[in-house]
Amino acid sequence: MTPAEGGFFARLRARVNRGASWVGDLLPGRRIDAALLEDLETRLLEADMGVEATETVLSDLRAKVARAELGDANALMAALSASLISILKPVEQPLAIDRARKPFVILVVGVNGSGKTTTIGKLAKRLQDEGFSVMLAAGDTFRAAAVEQLAVWADRNGVPLVSQGAGADPAAVVFDAMQSARARGVDVLIADTAGRLHTQSHLMDELAKIARVIKRIDPEAPHEVLLVLDAGLGQNALRQAEQFRNAIGVSGIVVTKLDGTAKGGIVIAIARRFGLPIRFVGVGEQAGDFGIFNARAYVEGLLRPAAAKSP
Repeated sequence: MTPAEGGFFARLRARVNRGASWVGDLLPGRRIDAALLEDLETRLLEADMGVEATETVLSDLRAKVARAELGDANALMAALSASLISILKPVEQPLAIDRARKPFVILVVGVNGSGKTTTIGKLAKRLQDEGFSVMLAAGDTFRAAAVEQLAVWADRNGVPLVSQGAGADPAAVVFDAMQSARARGVDVLIADTAGRLHTQSHLMDELAKIARVIKRIDPEAPHEVLLVLDAGLGQNALRQAEQFRNAIGVSGIVVTKLDGTAKGGIVIAIARRFGLPIRFVGVGEQAGDFGIFNARAYVEGLLRPAAAKSP
């Protein structure tokens, strides 16, 4: 673990479910009985962990209680932590850039307001720090300020941006960007797309078109399709993940705004339902608040008492 990763994991622990706690005020001093397990089930559901994941966790805990493996509330907390980590650990898969593919194409998708543009800017900075050359493609040609916002990030990071006028064909923009990136020998091309509701089928079809056009230059591109999800959306994030996965084949997830919600269980619901790699998470607005997902740090943040979290 690098010092930067260690610092981010500390922020992740402190800021997940900031101002709230699932169980920090539920378990201390109580004996393990049916009432306690029912209260725990309610808390998990209220935190948007979802029925499937909640049933998985509770059945495991009830089995341990029946076998008299858990003697007190501390043991129950430890078992709960282990169960959650076992669900999240398989999706703890950082993004790996294949240097043999130039450009390595990352298509970033998601609905309006999910933090897509900010994610692109922070990811570009992270990749630069890792020694990659980066280019951005302004594939969101529908929202008036989208290109300008991406241009700010491009200028801040000192990376080239390929864009066209408002209303241009997004697939054409990304196609031009791929040609430019290949001509310049750029390592990574990050392409923005129009934020869209997962229920807008014609816009979802457009995403598929972008992917088809990209394949004219590189049949194996895009090499990564990152879906950006707002943690505060709760169960609606599951529906978004389902629709985007069906439309374009999501290969990785970025979960944003984890510091602003008490519904952090949605990450566990997503992991349990889809098993898609969680590449990055965001816990604030600063560049250092964006980093790779760590299952243990995340669960420790979820289960820490509210008083132990930073303001």
